[in-house]
Amino acid sequence: MIDIERIRADTPAASRLAYLHNAGAALMPTAVVTAMKQHIDLESEIGGYAAADRESERLDAVYGSVARLLNASPEEIAFMENATVAWQMAFYALPFRAGDRILTAEAEYAANYVAFLQVAKRTGAVIDVVPSDATGELDIKALERMIDDRVKLIAITWVPTNGGLVNPAAAIGRIARARGIPYLLDACQAVGQMQVDVEAIGCDMLSATGRKFLRGPRGTGFLYVRKPVLQQLEPPMIDHFAAPWVSREHYQLRDDARRFETWENNYTARLGLGAAVDYALAIGLGPIEQRCRLLAGRLRNGLGAISGITVRDLGDAPGAIVSFTMEGHEADAIVRSAAAAGITIGASHPSSTRIDAEVRALPVVVRASPHYYNTEAEIDRLIAHLAGLAPR
Repeated sequence: MIDIERIRADTPAASRLAYLHNAGAALMPTAVVTAMKQHIDLESEIGGYAAADRESERLDAVYGSVARLLNASPEEIAFMENATVAWQMAFYALPFRAGDRILTAEAEYAANYVAFLQVAKRTGAVIDVVPSDATGELDIKALERMIDDRVKLIAITWVPTNGGLVNPAAAIGRIARARGIPYLLDACQAVGQMQVDVEAIGCDMLSATGRKFLRGPRGTGFLYVRKPVLQQLEPPMIDHFAAPWVSREHYQLRDDARRFETWENNYTARLGLGAAVDYALAIGLGPIEQRCRLLAGRLRNGLGAISGITVRDLGDAPGAIVSFTMEGHEADAIVRSAAAAGITIGASHPSSTRIDAEVRALPVVVRASPHYYNTEAEIDRLIAHLAGLAPR
């Protein structure tokens, strides 16, 4: 279903690295790098403004590509420099008052949670963490019990940064939609490794990055805002692109999601993001998700057979982030050891998901994140390397 040889030929570094750090920043395919290099060359030849004018159709087409990726419309998409800014633009556009409640998950990402804390400090809003069920996923029944008239937002991270957990995003969406509660979904680690359908999920807002499983460039991200919700949100910051200055005393917000953008942006990176999205769409997110889960499952099974290793992933159907610890070895030391052997993996620190880390007493964990361009042999190579570190 996936032409691995062709895809690896499109990924030159794959010939010399076992690259299993896609939850950090994936390897870009040649098409992405070429798109950016060509635009940089064009800017150097005719200037940035003229280059943007010449490539305006391709630049506008990126909205359509991201919309197809999410099953949204182009008018519901805005581009940002990263997923955090995208998430912030949506979150800080929401009004909160004293006593308003924000519901979130135990494995919420640090960047989001500190924003909750800041708004709570400013407004008197309250943060309530929905407990997890026996599998480690957000407990849907507990969520239903916690909802009352004071809940003004449900905001969760779909796939946390510290492991393979996949929270029940669509089940949460059904509850949020039925109760008329805004639903903000952090899909930073989900987009690119699995199918994402905002209509099926039922989220009102979704943020994501280009650099991770989507295989785009760093410094790219995007925000989805559902059309009916758009008209209710005024961005926390605007310029004359987001809100044209229509008379001396008045501005008028754009009707589309670009009200969250600013006039100046990185057109080179945008074209790279568009190339990455088109590359993933051409392969198919269904086959991509299937292969990601296959490789991650192979890795978990192999790790489970090594003495001293504890796999730390949660959930009934974990995704393509595999987290583990190894007795007698610090996570950062394992990452360095693997790098010396030509294997790229990463680590996740407790401060990134503090509540989950405290609940489970997690230390720094090793994080290996295979993607569809990886091979079974690369998975086995990491397993063999770790087995060599284990006590005999």
